[in-house]
Amino acid sequence: MKIGALTLDQPVALAPMAGMTDTAFRRLVKRKGGCGLVVTEMVSSEGLVRGIDRTLEYAEYTEEERPVSIQIFGGDPAVMADAAQIVEGMGADVVDINMGCPVPKIAKHQAGCSLMREPSHAAEIVRAMASAVKIPVTVKMRAGWNEKEINAPLLAKMVEDAGAAAVAVHGRTAAQSYTGESDWSLIGRVAGSVAIPVFGSGDCVLPDQVVSRLRDTGARGVLVGRGALRNPWIFSQAATLAAGRTLTPDVALEDRGAFLLDYIDLLMRERVGESAGFRHTAPGVTAPEPARGRERWVINKVRALGAWYTKGLDGGAQLRVAINSTDSVGALRQLIHEFFGAPALVGG
Repeated sequence: MKIGALTLDQPVALAPMAGMTDTAFRRLVKRKGGCGLVVTEMVSSEGLVRGIDRTLEYAEYTEEERPVSIQIFGGDPAVMADAAQIVEGMGADVVDINMGCPVPKIAKHQAGCSLMREPSHAAEIVRAMASAVKIPVTVKMRAGWNEKEINAPLLAKMVEDAGAAAVAVHGRTAAQSYTGESDWSLIGRVAGSVAIPVFGSGDCVLPDQVVSRLRDTGARGVLVGRGALRNPWIFSQAATLAAGRTLTPDVALEDRGAFLLDYIDLLMRERVGESAGFRHTAPGVTAPEPARGRERWVINKVRALGAWYTKGLDGGAQLRVAINSTDSVGALRQLIHEFFGAPALVGG
């Protein structure tokens, strides 16, 4: 499929999830295959323009992740256009606008899903950004603000007219957050109302669900979030099913353990600035912080991923408790090695 002039080899993308889809996780997902596009954690447009180090770190990516979309949030068209130019200058393939985040601290600043309550203003932001950059501008939205303000089909058409190259729709309202079910019939109506590609999102946690949504809903693509946290192989498995091939048995425990060990290794090297290939071309980026606090940061990252990654595993609850009790990266590696029977400890 195509987003503007960009061609994706698979119509499936890794959704942006704050605190979860960091560059290390995205790289490992791409290595498993089947993922056509990755999207960064959302980045503040104000922080990008002002050159705030922490903000710029969220926009880091490597060549291995391509094609990559950097998602930004904000409510000022001029600032969003400036931020889009910074994203383009960093070499990203796509700049995405967050119009779907329901978190109050984002929405209350005329950003995230609150933009859906002001469709004309939302379209103005898209128009300003599309005029400022040559890379595709895309929009991530929800069904609407609440059940009385469901306007995704209308907004999708408005942002298409303003220059958006694609939209992604999560089939829940902001009021629902992540409760209830994603309304894929609404996503289908959005897909039928615009000529640009529509990615559907919500409740795709199994590979056959990804395939059936592509086949049955009219959506041209699927954005996978929590399903990838539980199973980073979901993209390659969906591609296998879509090609009419038989899916192999569940991923071996040893491979699941190796994924976590690789994740730890990438995080450790990233934290001390050893990971090669970062695109630090935005102004103001400094080196990652030194070793102080490094292990605690890595442990916290693995704890966050483990809350999803261990669901459904025999002994998964006990493993989560054990991960939450570890106080060193060495102990964490040993725990993973023992539980999963991973073939080797990575990084000592």
